[in-house]
Amino acid sequence: MGLQLPHGRPHRLHGRVTLKASITSVDVAGKRVLVREDLNVPISKGTITDESRIRAAVPTLLHLAQRGAVVIVMSHLGRPTGVEPELSLRPVAMRLSRVLDREVHFAEDCVGEPARTAVGKLQNGEVLLLENVRFHPEEEANDPDFAHRLASLGELYVNDAFAASHRAHASVVGVAAYLPAFAGELMEAELTALHQALDNPRRPMLAVVGGAKVSTKVGVLRNLLNKVDALIIGGAMANTFFKARGYPTGSGLVEETALDAAREVAEKAGRKLLLPVDLVCARRMEPGQPLRIMEADAVEAGWMALDIGPKSVALFSERLRGAGAIVWNGPMGVAEIRDFSDGTKAIAEAIANSGAYSLVGGGDTVAAIDLLGLTGRFSHVSTGGGATLEYLEGKELPGIAILKEA
Repeated sequence: MGLQLPHGRPHRLHGRVTLKASITSVDVAGKRVLVREDLNVPISKGTITDESRIRAAVPTLLHLAQRGAVVIVMSHLGRPTGVEPELSLRPVAMRLSRVLDREVHFAEDCVGEPARTAVGKLQNGEVLLLENVRFHPEEEANDPDFAHRLASLGELYVNDAFAASHRAHASVVGVAAYLPAFAGELMEAELTALHQALDNPRRPMLAVVGGAKVSTKVGVLRNLLNKVDALIIGGAMANTFFKARGYPTGSGLVEETALDAAREVAEKAGRKLLLPVDLVCARRMEPGQPLRIMEADAVEAGWMALDIGPKSVALFSERLRGAGAIVWNGPMGVAEIRDFSDGTKAIAEAIANSGAYSLVGGGDTVAAIDLLGLTGRFSHVSTGGGATLEYLEGKELPGIAILKEA
């Protein structure tokens, strides 16, 4: 299980680990390399407000350019219906140029004459960003003709967009029918981290799962229960587990439709399951509210649980101490409001200080550790979002399945 070959990274396929061929092992000099990145960055009034996805793409793009490849980059931005100028990737090309410290050319379309002309002008070592692939509805439909038109721009294909790899779209999956398909460096890093945390973990292995809804993570919980030595649950989803036990939950968020799922998970988990024992409660989810600590089985009417309490922090931190591997997905409370962020911060510190191999995933969790100034304290912070969640569920990701095996 733990075997690592020099030029390939693992992907779990129905319980097996397979190695994916890396673009770093291929001679790319003078070759047109079509690279799928996830440059779906937040833009407000024409300004990019977070460039972390652009920075994450740099290692693959820079190394390809330095090795003399003709680098042609594809990405989506937002959810356009047809061409929407405010979702053009042009501002991303300008920012990517600054981050790469080299000119990034821009094509007004991702297929057709504008794309072919722009590619034809490129010299070895130059980088071109194509316009938003989702301006064409054929992208999300994984239309074979559209995929062929994209693929015709390159000679090799690299998927470096782990975060888009749960989507069977033309630029992610379709192009691999026409070109040899390799993993990029960000893709390799994600797969290696997931493999290390999930497939071959140091023991004891713990999962910390938070967030609002049981329904969106029930698949994750079921799959993790087969792997972990303990499952810690926090966030509003704990309310659903409490309600399933018959505890009063005040006016806190409860997912009534997920009570059976919570009971099933709790039954399957048995003694592996750790729920909060006390809660930080307020009457409204707003800053500056009077706060009260209440026992988990005694939340009063008109009050809502918005964070885990100090006894829960102590209980969870003690359990995390000495762990071998920890997977964390979802904050412990409403971490974006300072008054309800202490639990998330304390558990983040406990994970960072545990000495365990720590894998952090999920947009809310990444945003929380960013806000709390804890980025850089974990073994791997996944950029995958929904793709990480599906991987944690044990699902095969189509964008990874199509890559060549090492």
